[in-house]
Amino acid sequence: MSKNGQKTGPLTGVKIIELAGIGPGPLCSSLLSDMGADILRIDRNAPSGLGSPRTTKTDLLRRGRPSVAIDMKHPNGIATVLRLVEQADAIIDPFRPGVTERLGLGPEECLARNPKLVYGRMTGWGQDGDLNQAAGHDLNYLALTGVLHAIGSKDLPTPPLNVVADMGGGAMFLAVGILAGVIEARQSGQGQVVDTAMTEGSAYLGTGAFGTLAAGEWSHERNSNTLDGGAHFYRCYKTSDGKFVSIASIEAKFYAILLDKLGLNPADLPAQMDRPTWPDMSAKFEGLFAQKSRDEWCDIMEGTDICFAPVLTFDEAFDHPHAKSRGSFVEVDGVKQPAPAPRFSRTPSSISSPPPEYGADTAAGLSSWGMSDSEIANLMEEKAIGWQG
Repeated sequence: MSKNGQKTGPLTGVKIIELAGIGPGPLCSSLLSDMGADILRIDRNAPSGLGSPRTTKTDLLRRGRPSVAIDMKHPNGIATVLRLVEQADAIIDPFRPGVTERLGLGPEECLARNPKLVYGRMTGWGQDGDLNQAAGHDLNYLALTGVLHAIGSKDLPTPPLNVVADMGGGAMFLAVGILAGVIEARQSGQGQVVDTAMTEGSAYLGTGAFGTLAAGEWSHERNSNTLDGGAHFYRCYKTSDGKFVSIASIEAKFYAILLDKLGLNPADLPAQMDRPTWPDMSAKFEGLFAQKSRDEWCDIMEGTDICFAPVLTFDEAFDHPHAKSRGSFVEVDGVKQPAPAPRFSRTPSSISSPPPEYGADTAAGLSSWGMSDSEIANLMEEKAIGWQG
């Protein structure tokens, strides 16, 4: 937590409006908030699929910024958001193309109020293109890029949670786009629209694999390439206690250590990069790793240059000695969660607050952005703002 609830971090002084959405938009906002940005989250002011009266303590993607409830269909609710836009460096739009335009909060209206505004848009397919109005989720966006086809068993592509397209191709690319836009706007005095498509961000994350494909070194058969589980030296193995360890001994010098720790003589084995022998070598390794427990293999291999790590559950990750030594996880309001990342030597990031209840900070949040008590009271009376659930 930050000291006395005050923002710290390299983005202190940057002001951002977050129109509430799900997944990548909130993660992007959490990241920027941890880095010190003053973010005002605009939640719907009545129960809905995105905002309902429930416990928000574990809704970690909402941490670190106040929640202001505004009726986005009320004329004075829209007027309130536009007034906030005048002070903002950026706004985050998580809706399908055209939604904010219909609300009267599109780029044209917002940039008219604030020519330096960076208008960050987050969608799966992008603002235009054949699919731009189609519904979708992380798995669909990843499927369209070719990346999903490369992940999974030989028989079936496997969803890699929603961390690749939503959080990687979406949230991280939106964060970079907003920051780049803010830097440029401070030089030029002009804002712009940042069109973040999760499909394109996901494809970009796979740039290295596309290069391998172009070199003719990629097989579309899953579990047959170096990095997709096909190589016996880059995959996970089951241990005697039913747990797993990960091995990533790609370089020859690391592979040599692996063989030594497994008690194998290189002279009796095929060359490491002899692909036709990989299935047989995997079977050999499976038999060896099945002879000891995960903890026993940790005693033998962890901390060496094998490129080894135990495959931990989320609960186990909290307690691993390395995570503890780094403080990689923190506890806020009784909930364990990832600590802010990356780390800054002079202007450290911090979590300024736990996730707020929907609309809990309506009056305080608007006041901190310059609205008077009487204005807030009038808007409350009109039900243009404030939680109505």
